Amino acid sequence: MDDPGVDPAQLARSLAYIRAVNRRLGGRSALLGHLERWSKSWTGPVTLLDVATGSADLPVAACDWARRAGHELRVTGVDLHAGTRAEARRWTAGEPAITLVRGDALKLEEQFGPGSFDYVHAGLFLHHLDEADIERVMRGMWRVARRGVIWNDLVRSRAGLVVIHLLTIGRPRIIRHDARVSVRAGFTRGEAMELVERAGWPGAEYRWSVVAHRFTVTAEKT
Repeated sequence: MDDPGVDPAQLARSLAYIRAVNRRLGGRSALLGHLERWSKSWTGPVTLLDVATGSADLPVAACDWARRAGHELRVTGVDLHAGTRAEARRWTAGEPAITLVRGDALKLEEQFGPGSFDYVHAGLFLHHLDEADIERVMRGMWRVARRGVIWNDLVRSRAGLVVIHLLTIGRPRIIRHDARVSVRAGFTRGEAMELVERAGWPGAEYRWSVVAHRFTVTAEKT
């Protein structure tokens, strides 16, 4: 689905599957849970950058939560893939608190500059990259964030492979392929925390869901 020439219908189905996974298997709750915890210190408008935003389902969920909680949250979703941004525009139509922009996750600092957003989030994205690029993205996330960062991704395990195999039975080939490759490219706790240390996220906290086979690493700036 990262191929610039991917069939738009197949891409739309894949993004719909990711939205369902985020909704049912912890992606949405991971982001909202941390925003809710951090919101206890908010005193005014807050900004969030969502890296490789996909169809921007998590920015939509974050804005819905913020309105219900009485917060003013503005989210920028950045994605390099033109077809994905087109799908995100359809998904976010009528949501004034979300801005979608073209951007390369490897060049966050060049596009946005240090401290451009209160929080920066990346979900189900970094496992697509090699280690050098993961570290580069994580360093960029840390530098463009004023308050904190969130990384939500997949735990690599045999159990996770079994679960994803069962969940994708009967799905289109592109979904089966991408989902299974993604789990195989996931991270153990040790691997994730080593990357966090190399990227310079001090005081990072690791949480994981045994049911969803997902983890979240967060770090705050003090």
